[in-house]
Amino acid sequence: MRPRSLALAAAIAVLPLTAVSLGVSTAQAATPNATPRVALPNTVNPAVAHSEKKGDIPAAQQISVSVSLKLRDQDALDRLLTAVATPGAPEFGHYLTPEQFTARFGPTQAAVDQVKAYLAQQGLTVTEVSANRQAVNAHGTTAQVSQAFGTHESAYLDPQLQRAFFANDAAASIPSDLAAVVQGVSGLDNHAVRRNRLATPNAVTPDAASSTPSGMAPAQYTGAYNLNKTGADGTGTTVALWEFDGYKSSNLTTYDAQYGLTGPAVTTVSVDGASYDSAPGQGQGEVELDSEIVRGAAPKATQLVYEAPNSDQGEIDMANKIVTDNRVSVISISWGSCEPDTTASSMTAVDNAFKQAAAQGISIFSASGDDGSRDCTRSTSGSTVKAVDFPASSPHQTGVGGTNLKVSGSNTYSSESAWSTAGGGVSTVFAKPSWQTGTGVSGTMRTVPDVSSDADPASGFAIYTAGSWQVYGGTSAAAPLWSGYAAQFDQKAKAAGQPALGEASPRLYAVANGSGYGSTFHDVTSGANQDFPAKTGYDQVTGWGSPVADALTTALLGGGTTPPSGGCTAAQLVANGGFESGTAAPWTASGGVVDNSSSQPAHSGGWKAWMDGYGSAHTDTMAQTVSIPAGCASAKLTFWLHVDTAETGSTAYDKLTVQANGTTLATYSNADAAAGYVQRTLDLTSFAGQTVTVKFTGTEDSSLQTSFVIDDVALNVG
Repeated sequence: MRPRSLALAAAIAVLPLTAVSLGVSTAQAATPNATPRVALPNTVNPAVAHSEKKGDIPAAQQISVSVSLKLRDQDALDRLLTAVATPGAPEFGHYLTPEQFTARFGPTQAAVDQVKAYLAQQGLTVTEVSANRQAVNAHGTTAQVSQAFGTHESAYLDPQLQRAFFANDAAASIPSDLAAVVQGVSGLDNHAVRRNRLATPNAVTPDAASSTPSGMAPAQYTGAYNLNKTGADGTGTTVALWEFDGYKSSNLTTYDAQYGLTGPAVTTVSVDGASYDSAPGQGQGEVELDSEIVRGAAPKATQLVYEAPNSDQGEIDMANKIVTDNRVSVISISWGSCEPDTTASSMTAVDNAFKQAAAQGISIFSASGDDGSRDCTRSTSGSTVKAVDFPASSPHQTGVGGTNLKVSGSNTYSSESAWSTAGGGVSTVFAKPSWQTGTGVSGTMRTVPDVSSDADPASGFAIYTAGSWQVYGGTSAAAPLWSGYAAQFDQKAKAAGQPALGEASPRLYAVANGSGYGSTFHDVTSGANQDFPAKTGYDQVTGWGSPVADALTTALLGGGTTPPSGGCTAAQLVANGGFESGTAAPWTASGGVVDNSSSQPAHSGGWKAWMDGYGSAHTDTMAQTVSIPAGCASAKLTFWLHVDTAETGSTAYDKLTVQANGTTLATYSNADAAAGYVQRTLDLTSFAGQTVTVKFTGTEDSSLQTSFVIDDVALNVG
């Protein structure tokens, strides 16, 4: 796999370095405004501590930055992520849309506006806000950026990599009134490491007319892992390839023709204007490997190749774009960087997008690295440091390790051992998630990988790239293989009326900890990387092992039929009940209902739902769907209602109806008009164990307005 460049394991080729001026500039602003400020932790690139300072960056040099905003209600988000991935939970498989996620957990528009205003005040130009409001991108001069973030930008030389770069000398800071909404800032340095790790020990001299490629063919790896026995080929699914370089379509079609594979044409999606396909760089083999392995495992799956600039900001923007586009159910990642040499605030920003992916039911598989338990071997920290690779260390994706696979002459599984340089070990950044349990799992921090498949270049894959056949290995081959399996599963799940795999690790660990482990995984028990041996059950080289795809699919589909559990945790279930996001989502509402005008004040905050009030025949609706756990002894719907009317008398001309799954709970009318808000309470306890759609319908007759104004809606269970 690649350290945010390539990460297949191979001959090393360093890309040309962009020259950085080392001239001293006295005009760089280094002193922030007098307003009280708060330091942003983890915003200094670790390479600074190991590098030689060469001078200041010119004050007029342009720098692009990405300000990451904090998610809201993280405890509720964690509960949701557990529930949607737990068969038997009422919320299982009830994934959110991007709009619902942003309304419920994303930064508010007010937070975005606050950050934009500050950046503009400092002279920076805001260029983009991600659709999920998690990142605000801007650019300005070194002097402006230094002033805005209380930094000093210097030129450095990394002696380990012989790489010139710029970076902030100390942690960034922001005004204290932004501290509640800003997570971090990326782009204050350009020390991204981009190097090939292609494993090509057996490059084959191509014969365009007749040569038979060497290396593992699709029939061999699909046969060994029973991918050819699931009854699925990826039809109707879409996989995103996470890339920092480009490809040539002609190489992909040559591969397809060699193996008789047909499927939808591969499409490129540009991020931040990246455009590599006309002249792919050193990473071309990575991109073409990823695509060809997914094609071999799930030939009918649609592939979208997301291509981004190879930088912290490019990675963050790609993560946010994929989840907000919401076009895929699987993401395959074969690029990464070792944790100790990656700015922690950037990892947090990417992981926040991965949380959104999990909430939306998107599976992510990431290569665990090709330097064993010393992932920084070809990075600044060097081979003496035990380290794992990010994003494989994120707890909201599935890290994929590597093996050496032996296949019988009939294309069936023979044996498997750990690849000696398969990435694995213990994260120093992320705590162990609650689902990471079982035989062989220990400690308090996240361990990597979760699963594995063939990666050793000695049992590598036949890949057509850059006009010739090659044999490639690396965990870069393992991640797209598992991604192809997930596409197969999603096709089967849809046909069975079940949800997509979604965040895979919690469900895979549940199967591995069950009685069927031996029939659903190949437990790899021989071999080792530098510090960890393969062993029975889970280990930090191969995880739980490689897939027995047909049996694993059956086990995962069986998990979807478990009846709802009887437990109930006290919680408030309605999202955006105060409408303070400024949008309706996740409510489904008539246009104009969510409103912040002063004509009808809100009960609290600035926003409310204003239904009707037109003085003519009109109907407004507003609905939201929630799941009430089966074991809840109480479920109370509350909301504040203000009725304002021009009608007189006690006749009900205009009405507001409140329903749950079509059952009318209460009806209010113009006759209930009052000067202020009145809190209403309705009992939904009888709906425990069900998914419930709460719906408000306001109906107005042909004359004399009645306004039904609703605010602070809540559904409390316990």
